[in-house]
Amino acid sequence: MPEFAPSFALVEASDAPGLSPLERVRQQPFNLGLFLPIQNGGWSISTLPRSTDWRFDYNARLTLQAEALGFDLVFGLAQWMPKGGYGGVTNYRETSLDSFITTAALSAITRRILLISTIHVLYGPWHPLHLAKIGATLDHISGGRWGVNLVTGHIADEARMFGQVREEHDARYARAAEFVEILDRLWRTDGNVNIEGKHWQLNDAFVSPRPLHGRPILINATGSKAGFEFGARHSDFVFIPSPTGVELEPTLAALPAFTAGLHAAALAQGREVRTIINPTVVSAATDALAQARYEQILASEDKEASANFSARFNTQTGASDARAWSGHRRRAGERAVGGNIHLVGSPQRIVDDLLRLRDAGCHGVQLTFFDFEPDLAHFGQHILPLMREAGLRR
Repeated sequence: MPEFAPSFALVEASDAPGLSPLERVRQQPFNLGLFLPIQNGGWSISTLPRSTDWRFDYNARLTLQAEALGFDLVFGLAQWMPKGGYGGVTNYRETSLDSFITTAALSAITRRILLISTIHVLYGPWHPLHLAKIGATLDHISGGRWGVNLVTGHIADEARMFGQVREEHDARYARAAEFVEILDRLWRTDGNVNIEGKHWQLNDAFVSPRPLHGRPILINATGSKAGFEFGARHSDFVFIPSPTGVELEPTLAALPAFTAGLHAAALAQGREVRTIINPTVVSAATDALAQARYEQILASEDKEASANFSARFNTQTGASDARAWSGHRRRAGERAVGGNIHLVGSPQRIVDDLLRLRDAGCHGVQLTFFDFEPDLAHFGQHILPLMREAGLRR
């Protein structure tokens, strides 16, 4: 039996007969996703010992565990790193699985959970026809559960790896929009497609099999005006950052205004876009125990790797031109914990914080943990039942 064989009773896929996988997920009051640690170090730049592992078997076990708990979706990051990764004593993120291939493999061992591939569609030789064919294939293999988290690439060093110069921020979104519009035509047109676009040309192009529900699921990760405009037109979910940093209170205060433009733009086009945000959850039986563990993680930061991470994402030097977190305040050691925001406390405290995120306009969370396998088990045993009692989950 493979190492990743499930040890949980799966939630039945027939709990919402007649609905597409995306429609079923949209029926949840508050969506639950898992950000897989498919890179060494996971999401925490830390030297503290833990089980978190980048290997496929570990991530397959996590996915099956999340599926058994009723989570709605999983995906991992896509990154392009030089030898040594971010350096330090951990060589943070030097090694990583490809998000696209990983989720494709997971489609064969799962039954219910949505599987999202993160892809830099503007790097290298990607053509919309390639992704339309591959995506339609994965759509059928997964029973309509596959989707793409389409990212444009904001780190200058990554573009240079492909022999490219990073395009200006808004120009990247304009090119990505053309890419998605071509995908949509290929997926929905029952015949040959001819397109003479600004960036891509197609002559008598055709894709079969057709996706099961019109098109696969689309996500984009952004906090910029151009990114929100793209998401309002094209995405089913928009994966948003915290507009203020990892501290919860300022994030809650800023979120309604931060996402208002996105929701208004989607509504104007008759669309609903669900926003999801990435908390790292540090929980224990009591608030005091959770806080003690949190402080221990903070104190274990791989400082050299953390400094190199900050440098690669620095918008002041131009290393990155991302607009989502350029004004964030940074706390000492926070990268040892990871995530866009930190939720720390007892199970009831975590649920209370999730309720507040919902009330601030988030439709769900894409969770990360410090020590994924035991922390996810704790979440499922102690936090998820309280979420159901609170009306966050069915």
